[in-house]
Amino acid sequence: MKKIFAALTVLAALTVSAFAADYVLTNVSYDPTRELYEEYNKAFAKHYKAATGDNVTIEQSHGGSSKQALKVIEGLEADVVTLALAFDIENIASKSQLLREDWQKQLPNNSTPYSSTVVFLVRKGNPKNIKTWEDLIKGDVKIIAANPKTSGVARWGYLAGWGYILKKELGDLKKLSDPQYAADVAKAQQKAKDYTKEVYKRVVVLDSGARGASQTFIQRKQGDVLLNWENEAYKAINDQGSKDQFEIIVPPVSILAEPPVAVVDKVVDKRKTRKIAEAYLKYLYSDEGQEIAAKNSYRPRNKDILEKYKNNFVTDVELFSIDEAFGGWQKAQKTHFGDGGVFDEIYAR
Repeated sequence: MKKIFAALTVLAALTVSAFAADYVLTNVSYDPTRELYEEYNKAFAKHYKAATGDNVTIEQSHGGSSKQALKVIEGLEADVVTLALAFDIENIASKSQLLREDWQKQLPNNSTPYSSTVVFLVRKGNPKNIKTWEDLIKGDVKIIAANPKTSGVARWGYLAGWGYILKKELGDLKKLSDPQYAADVAKAQQKAKDYTKEVYKRVVVLDSGARGASQTFIQRKQGDVLLNWENEAYKAINDQGSKDQFEIIVPPVSILAEPPVAVVDKVVDKRKTRKIAEAYLKYLYSDEGQEIAAKNSYRPRNKDILEKYKNNFVTDVELFSIDEAFGGWQKAQKTHFGDGGVFDEIYAR
């Protein structure tokens, strides 16, 4: 009987194996998610194998978020995109029609399974005493940042400082859309512009992406402060031999950075990978996916898991959204980062 049972078990395994399919997914992502998706892809492949019997390999592509979006528009076949900001995915949708216009409604939280913010990484002891956005333009502070033309976090950082000044001057960002405060808003916008221009005067290296900016600050030892993703700053702190070299400063007011994800419809329909691509992104919202995000210093959407990892994040920070301060990404992109926009006006080298 035992021999018969063993034979049947082997036969069942061989039968499942015979019908198992092999899939390859391509995830086009931005710079700092390398470690996140290295861990997540292994977890998802194991989960999907257990659930379906199928094998999946995920190929990763990383770079500055806007450059990555452009690559997809120009023909890089991505089953999914996991980029730094909604505008880059909207750009793919509008310019190539590779995905549906309502892509951001396909998953919870506007298709953003985790959030982040912009922080300051400084040298140990914080010799320049940088605690908030205004401190960036005091004394002879030298700044390392990424280029808003090519990098997602650079745009988040630019807007974080601008929005901070607006909030400081107006008190309530709702005044931005109230006609009775038009004169106050105009003054606040000018102060924000002057502040931002002064910040970029102090940027000694403008890297193309977040990871490059980190390397300039950490390895090449340039600058007094690095403006970057929260998770990039924690990576620098947690890397072996770095804890005694750097400190993270979370300003009391910053921007709610929401990196979105999306299935690239025409590609998955062509490759017959829609089912697995959708499962891949949905699993980011699972308990395991949220735990992996938290362990990699991204703020999980699951409140219980965020509470579990609360000591990993500074929670005493006021975060404003891009909609509150700038009327959404389309408006912010056109005003600040499009050709001839405010950034081109204030940054002259």
